[in-house]
Amino acid sequence: MRILALDSSGLTASVAVVEDEQILFEYTMNYKKTHSQTLLPMLDEAVRMTGLSLGSVDAIAVAGGPGSFTGLRIGSATAKGLGLALDKPLIHVPTVDAMAYRMFGCSGLICPIMDARRNQVYTGIYRFEEKFETVKEQLAEDITVLAGMLNELGERVVFLGDGVPVYREKIEETVKVPYVFAPPHMCRQSAAAVGALGLVYAKEGKTEHARDHKPDYLRMSQAERERLEREKEQQHDCP
Repeated sequence: MRILALDSSGLTASVAVVEDEQILFEYTMNYKKTHSQTLLPMLDEAVRMTGLSLGSVDAIAVAGGPGSFTGLRIGSATAKGLGLALDKPLIHVPTVDAMAYRMFGCSGLICPIMDARRNQVYTGIYRFEEKFETVKEQLAEDITVLAGMLNELGERVVFLGDGVPVYREKIEETVKVPYVFAPPHMCRQSAAAVGALGLVYAKEGKTEHARDHKPDYLRMSQAERERLEREKEQQHDCP
């Protein structure tokens, strides 16, 4: 089975082609340009470098959130457009799950953290020594509350994600169990991981029609929060 995988959920943009037990192609970029500038050229490069047509893929796996609202919309729109044009199913892969899926053979707990602002992170808690296990499904949580969860579990933790440099000091202050930070080559999103986990989901029948795909934002955008706050103020001011 051949999977085209996309991830634009965070600072990193990544495109991969995964076929059964091998990664045929991966292009990952995290340098200055926006996903709207990079994702489609990266897809073109995948076709040019491999010689494969997009029509030869069996499904399209996309990092379905959480993450950057703009990045998720770009990835979702690209995957939906390809799925509809090529008549291919989509595989919705939770962003944080895919990040943890890179850490095969890791002893203890795996805790990806993505910066969600306001002292919050998008996170989840996993194990992947032999079988991939979800200890805590992905969620948006205050970093200090997350530290409390990990302290209660009482196991060694590996942290990864763009939230690490933002909340490193907070982690050092609040996490009482042994922990390490993943090295740079394993720390950010990877379309290859999205594709590899997408293969697992596809074999389990977890696919969807392109028209049904929606990203999981896990919380309201800043614009939505500000709109609700304005509406509450207007209601309060009404006689």
